Amino acid sequence: LVGAGPRAVAYVSCDPASFARDVGYFRQSGWELSGLRAFDLYPHTHHMETVALLTPRG
Repeated sequence: LVGAGPRAVAYVSCDPASFARDVGYFRQSGWELSGLRAFDLYPHTHHMETVALLTPRG
């Protein structure tokens, strides 16, 4: 995905652990977390819908 050269990526995830892992991959590739919103659509569970905006650094 990063190799395609987008100006930004809107990333949606429903699990905090996989979100953290995947954002780590983006950061290692020179991207930064520019915006983040979390939505608790599944109360009383660890699942949280997360919508993030990732952009290339610089």
